[in-house]
Amino acid sequence: MIKLDLQSRLPIYEQLKEQIVKLSMLGVLPPHEKLPSVRILAREIGINPNTVQKAYQDLERDGIIYTVSGKGSFVADSESSKAQIRAKALLEVGQATRKALLSGCGEAEIVSAVTTAIKEGSPHD
Repeated sequence: MIKLDLQSRLPIYEQLKEQIVKLSMLGVLPPHEKLPSVRILAREIGINPNTVQKAYQDLERDGIIYTVSGKGSFVADSESSKAQIRAKALLEVGQATRKALLSGCGEAEIVSAVTTAIKEGSPHD
């Protein structure tokens, strides 16, 4: 379910966060679904438990998951956090577009790059 690229420049905890957010946004991890414990998830995907803990802490701070003491971590049922994720993503698209325009890229080139990114990042992969 969770796929990490150990060759990526993106830190492993960031990749883990992105995967959990993606699975949450797609409904694969429904609201109030219990997540694996830090140790179990670390063992399953072959990474250090501290890395999983950092990802979980960031996800909790962002309102994607919540923790119940003695019970574990669960997927939050928060439309506002999902809306924030979408807004942040669109903001980043705008910033990247402006940066591309300032570096001399034309509209057709930018649209082509966005179209390619959409095809490569399709949530159905």
